[in-house]
Amino acid sequence: MATKSSAKGILQPTPSGNFAARMLLLVTTLLVVFGTIMVASASEGQSAANGGSSFSIILRDLVYLGFGVFTLYVMTRVKVERLIRSAPLLMLVGLAMLVAVRLVGVTTNGGKRWLNLHAILLQPSEIFKLSTVLFLAWLVQLHHDELAEWKHLLIWTSPVSIGATLILVEPDIGTTSVVVSIAFVMLAVAGLATRRLCQVALIGVSIFFIYMKMKPYSAARFFSFLHPNNDLVSSGYQLLQSKIGLGAGGLTGLGLGNSREKFGLLPNPHTDFIFSILGEELGLVGTLIAIGLFVWFLFVATRIAKQCTNDVYRVIVVGITTWIVLEAIINIASVVGGWAVTGVPLPFFSYGGTALITELAAVGLIYNIAHDGSRTRPTTASAIVPSQLRDPYDRGRDQRTRERRPSTGQRLGR
Repeated sequence: MATKSSAKGILQPTPSGNFAARMLLLVTTLLVVFGTIMVASASEGQSAANGGSSFSIILRDLVYLGFGVFTLYVMTRVKVERLIRSAPLLMLVGLAMLVAVRLVGVTTNGGKRWLNLHAILLQPSEIFKLSTVLFLAWLVQLHHDELAEWKHLLIWTSPVSIGATLILVEPDIGTTSVVVSIAFVMLAVAGLATRRLCQVALIGVSIFFIYMKMKPYSAARFFSFLHPNNDLVSSGYQLLQSKIGLGAGGLTGLGLGNSREKFGLLPNPHTDFIFSILGEELGLVGTLIAIGLFVWFLFVATRIAKQCTNDVYRVIVVGITTWIVLEAIINIASVVGGWAVTGVPLPFFSYGGTALITELAAVGLIYNIAHDGSRTRPTTASAIVPSQLRDPYDRGRDQRTRERRPSTGQRLGR
């Protein structure tokens, strides 16, 4: 009985679906279906190389998809305010899993990024992205008044910084950059002062170049996209084969399933470089359709964010949208030679169980928020801009306002 009562306190009836929410599900469905078809095609060569049938990888992907659809459904029913209250615990779990990776993680292709759970290779860095979104929402909701000061900003965001550092030393520069970007954009939308944002950005860039100075091999691989023809045997080989595949596709492609690159020529054809196989098999038309779907996703998610009447929930939608769209931009840019190859997957396309499940969970959360009608006192610029930068009259007015009504944390935590 206690369990049933607890479930009732956590879950809510499934939202029926307004127009924006239905469009979100539609575009996500198209992305997932398109991605699943491409995984089936792109993984054929790798499946054979692993000694299994041509369908061994896609069958596992379908299992992951089933779990992903289930998590999406659960997230549509979870009460968002309860989820935000649990954010500190979820952050601790995320950090614990990242520490576990350092201790007992599985190393593949030079990266120690996975936990072997036998049923699945779990990648905690993917889960940490969602933990970051929820934790920062909790931070904005309950502690936004403290974020204007450097000391409090550093203290309250330290869990995200620690997690990003643990991901960086895996090493995984790409995922680290995504986590940092999510945090930066969410704080910017929440109203952190422009001066403070510039200072944070300067610190981040400085840390990046210090890391590159300390890791010359990583630096050489990261910047190899600027001169790929200088080392076609190692660092430039993957990009060269990617461009060959995209070029071979022409306007309409070689036909679904007819890729030549996926049979041992292009490494990671069903993961990081699945967009190259898409271009080879479906041509420019296929790549533009995929890009168009991501643009559609951006517009739909942005519309939901604009319609959201709860500022904290709006910040969550912006964080998730930044995560999905930024990864798509980085992945596509890297496979065409416009950015470094950092192992960032193409959302909903690249094979990877943890990534797909987490992405669908994030979509379910946006769908949930799209139906929320709660209203909050704004937690934007007026709340987070340092008090010394604001007009003295405004500071006095804010003090009188706080004396008359409950704190924002009490109001938002209802």
